[in-house]
Amino acid sequence: MNASRSTQSPSVHPLATDPRFTGLVEAARALQPRTVALRRKIHKYPEQGLNLPQTQAAVLHALDGLGLHVMTGDKVSSVTAVLNGAKPGPTVLLRGDMDALPLQEDSGLSYTSEVDGSMHACGHDTHTAMLVSAARLLTSRKEALAGRVVFMFQPGEEGYHGAKYMIDEGVLDAGGRPIERAFALHITATDTSGVIRSKAGAMLAAADSFVVKITGRGGHGAIPHDALDPVPAAAAIVGALQTMVTRHISVFEPVVVTVGRITAGTTSNIIPETAELEGTFRSLSEASRAKVREELPKLCHHVAATYGCTAEVHLHQGYPVTVNDDVIGPHLVDLAGAVLGQRYAAPMPNPLMGAEDFSYVLQKVPGAFAFLGACPPGVEPADADPNHSNRVHFDESALANGVAMYAAVALDALR
Repeated sequence: MNASRSTQSPSVHPLATDPRFTGLVEAARALQPRTVALRRKIHKYPEQGLNLPQTQAAVLHALDGLGLHVMTGDKVSSVTAVLNGAKPGPTVLLRGDMDALPLQEDSGLSYTSEVDGSMHACGHDTHTAMLVSAARLLTSRKEALAGRVVFMFQPGEEGYHGAKYMIDEGVLDAGGRPIERAFALHITATDTSGVIRSKAGAMLAAADSFVVKITGRGGHGAIPHDALDPVPAAAAIVGALQTMVTRHISVFEPVVVTVGRITAGTTSNIIPETAELEGTFRSLSEASRAKVREELPKLCHHVAATYGCTAEVHLHQGYPVTVNDDVIGPHLVDLAGAVLGQRYAAPMPNPLMGAEDFSYVLQKVPGAFAFLGACPPGVEPADADPNHSNRVHFDESALANGVAMYAAVALDALR
């Protein structure tokens, strides 16, 4: 008996043949000179925090003439732009953050920062430029949009809670109707250039910080028994914090506690009166976050008391957990595969312990956060200088995929 040979072709994802996405990548590539020019302009003149007048002006100039309804923030240098589609429908929000980091650039790039002590080391300049080009691309396709797009250009992501300011000033109501889907993209130098990664559920951690001041009694370094040395107490607290994580938090609820600064004393033969610790703790659920907030002060007080010292503990609440919608997160990977090609789409197996203030948006609106790889040519991702490095370098060719992805999310949501 002869076995029959199947002639059936491999299945094609229906999104890949959707006419709304036809030519999207080519259109993004055609905008690449504009995208790169704006990115480099912003990169040369980075601004930090909530007040970014030059960056705001650059965005407003780039959006001029597109026919968008544009608003600026009252308390912060934000820009909100609304594109109304040809037909009525829901509203989708696309976010790009704009602020830089307090870092002296040493990348050697021709467009290196001209501002001492300030650098776009996290790639927010690329986010801003990609979002502007996405606005331009979507404007040219507004006839295909049934609804509206809100473009959220946000300052103050690097620890300043800029998203919260924009929410308080009405960005989620800017389209005249509630936002039904939200999306943000973040570039990373340590992943393959052009690849989009996302997942369901927790994507990034909550980030909180702490400062602990241990007080003893100063004295001579040669006569420690006549003093109460806070340094051994501080050292013991550092070790005990790691034990606290493993003994109070389930292994299935990842928590990271890092002490990044220890300060004590002035010279070798003086026992100081005080020692100070500063650190961060990251968590992937509100339950584990609350547990650390409860246990950390108790541990510090008790360990310090064991050494005859006292501890003063201050906790500072940072960003909440960034949680992707269970359906939209994986769908982003499908969408990237259909629009960009399967080699540019990859599910993200595990969350990262970094943090994002886009979490505030996702607390109120179903949506997702994704990463865009931009490892520079000729470098393995594992060897690339990472985000927040003074030498970080992003492959600008990846920006076209980012522009196409921003546009694809809007086109997909506004059918």
